[in-house]
Amino acid sequence: MENSSKEDYRIQSFDIETQKLLKTALKGQLLQFHKPSAVDLEKVSNVIVDQSLKDQVFSKESGRICYTIVQAEAKQSNGNVFRRNLLNRMQKEFKAREETRSRSIQEWVCYVTFMCNIFDYLKVNNMPMMALVHPVFDCLLRLAQPDALQNEEEVDCLVLQLHRIGDQLEKMNEQRMDELFFMLRDGFLLQQNLSSMARLLLLEILEFRAGGWRLSETAHKYYYSEVAD
Repeated sequence: MENSSKEDYRIQSFDIETQKLLKTALKGQLLQFHKPSAVDLEKVSNVIVDQSLKDQVFSKESGRICYTIVQAEAKQSNGNVFRRNLLNRMQKEFKAREETRSRSIQEWVCYVTFMCNIFDYLKVNNMPMMALVHPVFDCLLRLAQPDALQNEEEVDCLVLQLHRIGDQLEKMNEQRMDELFFMLRDGFLLQQNLSSMARLLLLEILEFRAGGWRLSETAHKYYYSEVAD
């Protein structure tokens, strides 16, 4: 498996039994016992989502792990049990997103990071999954609401996700991306109680999209020297 040492490191936070389950799924061996086990693959998807919601580092890497398992299942049995269970669980978490945000901003940010990771990694015919486009937009639009823009953790999450998948998302629905950036522009211009870091991040992402989802070298030096300071 590619980058196996890195993958092993990412799952070391699990108990031994769960580590074994994940390693087996990542290698595709889970699918060799008679036929794909929906129960086992459902357990694997739940383990990955549960860990992603509480571990910010894992939430950033889980898309790659899910991609590896999807590929292994497809190769072994041409099945999609894992992906179906993963999407069902993500839908359940999506419906509870406001409750999650009220309970824990960190868990909410982890969920958005995880969803955007899955959007980035799991493709159908080399295209993002349509089922995720509107939920991802809904989450990013929530991060652009006035109360969320007052929270640097949420602003940072929003900007990171747009750097990662903004270009892909815009190709899927330019109208909703326009809606999102109208909100970000209004927040930057009209909200009086934003922190200086939030303002800097918003200005950077506005310029990033205006530049065709890239920053000039000069702009990059300006923004990232400011962040470093």
